[in-house]
Amino acid sequence: MKYIVITGGVMSGLGKGITAASVGQILKNKGYDVTAIKIDPYINIDAGTMNPFQHGEVYILKDGAEVDLDLGHYERFLDTELTSEHNITTGKIYRSVIEKERRGDYLGSTVQIIPHVTNEIKERIRDVAAKSEADICLIEIGGTVGDIESMPFLEAVRQMHGEESEENLVFIHVTLVPLSLLGEQKTKPTQHSVKAFRELGLSPDIIVGRCKEPLSQETKSKISLFCDVPVEAVISAHDAEDIYLVPLLLEEEGLGDFLMKKLHLTPLESRMEWRQMVERMSSLQRKVRVAIVGKYTHLEDAYLSIKEALKHAGIDLSCAIDITWIEAEDLEVGGTQCLDGVDGILVPGGFGVRGTEGKICAIKYARENDVPFLGLCFGMQLAVIEFARNVVGWKDANSSELGETKHPVIDLLPEQLGVEDMGGTMRLGNYEASLKKGSLAHKTYGTTKIVERHRHRYEVNPRYIEQIEAKGMIFSGRNKDRMEIAEIPSHRFFFASQFHPEFTSRPERPSPPFRAFVKAMLG
Repeated sequence: MKYIVITGGVMSGLGKGITAASVGQILKNKGYDVTAIKIDPYINIDAGTMNPFQHGEVYILKDGAEVDLDLGHYERFLDTELTSEHNITTGKIYRSVIEKERRGDYLGSTVQIIPHVTNEIKERIRDVAAKSEADICLIEIGGTVGDIESMPFLEAVRQMHGEESEENLVFIHVTLVPLSLLGEQKTKPTQHSVKAFRELGLSPDIIVGRCKEPLSQETKSKISLFCDVPVEAVISAHDAEDIYLVPLLLEEEGLGDFLMKKLHLTPLESRMEWRQMVERMSSLQRKVRVAIVGKYTHLEDAYLSIKEALKHAGIDLSCAIDITWIEAEDLEVGGTQCLDGVDGILVPGGFGVRGTEGKICAIKYARENDVPFLGLCFGMQLAVIEFARNVVGWKDANSSELGETKHPVIDLLPEQLGVEDMGGTMRLGNYEASLKKGSLAHKTYGTTKIVERHRHRYEVNPRYIEQIEAKGMIFSGRNKDRMEIAEIPSHRFFFASQFHPEFTSRPERPSPPFRAFVKAMLG
C-alpha cells in the first residue's frame, strides 16, 4: 500500500481538501485505485452536531456517517463511496482507547499518547487502506502544523514513515505564499511552516504553495533552497476559476510525474474523462438563474453539495448556473419580490424554526406562479405544510417539530415516539424508495427503485396523506409508511424529496432530480 499524507501550514482553509482530492484524481487518471481518509483533530465524534456557520455543511455518507465536507470532495473527485471509517476524529480515537483500557486490553499498562493513542491511529489508517483494496491511500490531516490537537496524528504518521519503506509514504505540505503590498510573493510563511514541520521529525517531499498568481520560478527556487526539496517538487496551486480545474493545474505543474517517481510507480493508462468534462464546462451555451432560499445563505459552504449538484447538471445540459442566495427570514419581512424573474426556486434542508415561514413563502410563490421548484429534506416537509395550509385548507397545519398544531402533517412516526436519544430517531444514510409508475419521479430516475441518502428525523404524517393527495399533491416515492417524494403533477416542475440527492451527484454523473430541475428551468 502506498500512502500520501497531506498536511497544512500557516493557516487553515487553504484548500488541503481540494488538493487531496485533486491528487487522487490525478492518480486515478493514471490508472490507479485511490481511497482517502480525512483526519479531523476536533474532539467531536463526528460533524453531526456542528453549527454550519462554523463548519460548513454536514456531508452524509452511505452508511449514515455525518462527516466533514472534504469527504464530499473526495467522493466527487474520485467517483467513489466512502464510509464512517474514512473519517477519523480525536473523539473516535480517544473513545476507543478508553473503552479498551476499561476492558483491560492494555494489561495494566499506563495508557499514554505514545504508544497507545498513536497505535490506535496507525491501526485505523492501515485497516481502512486494506479494506478499500486500493493501490494508494490519501491521508489528509486537518488543521495546521503546530495545532496542539493535531500532535498525536502527526506523531502517528511520523512513526508510519519509519515503519514503511521510503517509496511507500510521501508527505505533501500545503502552505500559503502571500503577496506583499508591492505584489511580491513572500516565502517566509512557508519557511516557518516547514521549520515547524521539521521540529516534529517530519520533512515534506512536496510543497504545494497556495497563491493568488502562479509561483514565479524565482519563488520556487527560493522555497526549494530554504525548505530542502527539489525545485520540481515545489508546486504552484494558484487560484482557479473552478475547483474542477485544480487537478489539471497541478498536473501541468508536474505533480503527477513527481509522485510517480517518488512512489516508484509508472502510469498504467491515461484517462481523459475529467479533462473532457472540464472542456465542456468552458463551453456552456445557456444560463439559468436559480434562487436558493435558506437560513445560512451568507455562508455558501453550508450548501456546498447543492451548489456542486447544480453545477453537475448544468455541465451535462451545457448550461451555466447563476445562483441567487436569499435569506429565508428576509422573505418574512420583505415579501417575495426578490423571486421575480428567477428560473427556478430551491429550498434546501435545515433544522429549527428560524426562517421557516420565509421558506414557505418561497414555496407558495413557486407553486402559484408555476416556477420550477426543488425541495430537499426539510424543503419537502415545508412544501407539504404549504400545500396543506393553502390548498387543503388547514390554516394551522405545521410540523410538530416546530410547535403545537391541530394538524401535524409532519410528525414523528409511532416507533420514534418516546426515544430520548436524538440519534436514535434520526434516519441517516442510504434507504430505498419505490417510485410510482408514470410519475415525475419515475420519469426523472427512469426506474421504480432508487437508493438515496437521508438525514432527518420527522416524517410526513400518514394520517393526512389521503386528504392531501385528493387535492392534487401526490407522494410518488415511498418506503413503506414513509413518504420519500412529493410532487404536483399539474405543475410544470414541482419535485420535493425527503432525502438528499445532492450527496450522490458526481461531475460526470449528475443527480437525476437536479438534472430534471435544471432541464425544467431551461424550459
